[in-house]
Amino acid sequence: MAEPLPLAPAATPLPTPADIARAERFTRERFVHEGEDPAVALAPGSARRRALDDALAELARGAERPSTEWRRTFSLLLGLERVLSEEEPRLVDGTLLSPHQVDALSGTLTALLAEAQRTGNGNGYGNGQGPLPPAASSAMPGEEEFDEEVPDDEEPVDWEDPLLADDEEAQLPEAPEDPNAHKRFWFEHATGAGKSVAALGFVEASRTGGVLILTHRRNLVDQFTGELRDRGYRDRITAPLMKGQDRANGPVTVETYQWFVRNAGQISSAYTIVICDEAHTALGEKTSYAIRNWTGPIFIGMTATGALIARHVTDLFPTQTSRFDLAQAARRGVISPLRCIRIPPGPGVRTIAKVPLRKGDVDVEFDQEMLAELLDQLPFNLAIANLYKTRFNGVPGVVYAAGVRHAYNVAHAFRDEGLKAMAVSGETPKRELADILARYERGDIDVLVNAQLLAEGWNSPRATVCMHLAPTASKRIYQQRVGRVTRRHPGKESGIVIDFVHPATKHDDPVVTLHSLLDRDVYRGGAIVVGPVRRGRGRRVRVERRVLPVTSDENRRIEVFERELWRIAVEHLDYGEQIQWAALAGARVNPSGWRRARAMLHF
Repeated sequence: MAEPLPLAPAATPLPTPADIARAERFTRERFVHEGEDPAVALAPGSARRRALDDALAELARGAERPSTEWRRTFSLLLGLERVLSEEEPRLVDGTLLSPHQVDALSGTLTALLAEAQRTGNGNGYGNGQGPLPPAASSAMPGEEEFDEEVPDDEEPVDWEDPLLADDEEAQLPEAPEDPNAHKRFWFEHATGAGKSVAALGFVEASRTGGVLILTHRRNLVDQFTGELRDRGYRDRITAPLMKGQDRANGPVTVETYQWFVRNAGQISSAYTIVICDEAHTALGEKTSYAIRNWTGPIFIGMTATGALIARHVTDLFPTQTSRFDLAQAARRGVISPLRCIRIPPGPGVRTIAKVPLRKGDVDVEFDQEMLAELLDQLPFNLAIANLYKTRFNGVPGVVYAAGVRHAYNVAHAFRDEGLKAMAVSGETPKRELADILARYERGDIDVLVNAQLLAEGWNSPRATVCMHLAPTASKRIYQQRVGRVTRRHPGKESGIVIDFVHPATKHDDPVVTLHSLLDRDVYRGGAIVVGPVRRGRGRRVRVERRVLPVTSDENRRIEVFERELWRIAVEHLDYGEQIQWAALAGARVNPSGWRRARAMLHF
């Protein structure tokens, strides 16, 4: 007689609507969204079903609020699903999230779901917090409680374990170096594209889990806190919670990286999400060590310069969830278009090539002391002030100088020319700095001169001119500077970038320019380098008719010569290229010699 087939295991029953409603009140999240079939949305083994089962298990144990483990595992995941389930995702004050901000949220959700699918066991007890089902027993019914426990040292084995044979030489397998790497993500959004609003999208998603926002300067803490108040999250702003303190109402704290490092190991586990503003500043040894050692929360880094230092960022934040760089943002009209003017620095400061490069933690940069010594000359400062007055009088801008003393000397030269200029630095008292920045916003000051203080974190939509008086060899620093003039503002047609280099400077020159940053082949003075062209709408600079090839790639330079032959500003080319241009021009006049002339091109 054939043996009967084993019965298939019974499907896990779907919780009742009353249980689902009870869990939703407990977690402050929805488990079934509008238009969804509960049987599909809460399918056994799904992340949402495991979240529901664990919440019901905690309720059965008499919990009054979700546990820390539940919040860490499910709070952000369910919150992102809730926010993204809306046709037009918004913040609590009604602010509509733009497509690239939604991309940052959806990319993180995708990564979280993938990780939940990878680690979930499909039995409804994915994080181990719910009650485990009773284990099957091989004993006779009624005799399970009489099973004899065998001491470990008497456990019979039918194999030899070399580790047990020689305890002194036993070595445990090495633990993974970075076990929490799968919970660290990052996204790149151009300056002016609304990174802070994207960060508030994560705040909106986490209703029970705490959010800790880290930034690198105290004034940025105040700026982020003000953003939270303005966007409707005033009631959730909380002073730092330390070990032993717990809140399950989604507290939000903004602090500095210095505070984070100083209090590492003593911070409350109520924080289930840590948002790292300007993620590249978290790459320092102490900060990255503290981040790696805190294995509980989900870390989300955000930066505007991730592509330039991606190798370094991905070492700490392995998974990139979204990218919306400067070029994309300008093309889509999210930020202002950018124009560029190149101005030769003059014979007195043409020895910039002699300034050595110093290697930093992330990139290389010119020796700042030697750079300041070279540039801080009274005739040069007066010439720059006269240039600004002649070409940009009344246009708000920011000037980057070579050091604090140089910044104050340049500001003095600007004031001597009748311009409303002030210098600021890290030595400026906080109240005075706040007053100067407020006066700039009101229009009482038109030019701010600084060394590096305003390169990141300072936001003024009014700023239009970015003058790189002190050149930089770091694309990261250069992009941070340019980001100060990318925000849109009424009456602002474009941001204007001033590079003090020779017009024909190629991309392989150590000095970074807007064209080398964006890898553009052709320089045309005053023309839009990136972004939509809006003809005749408040343009503040004259656009030159002639062009210059600036790419260092030989094939691309040849293409520029062939395409723009009659528009090339020949007088700025080096002698060898002038000869080659003449040969091509002559061949154009006499077509029979074109092939031979083209073969002469060697750059």
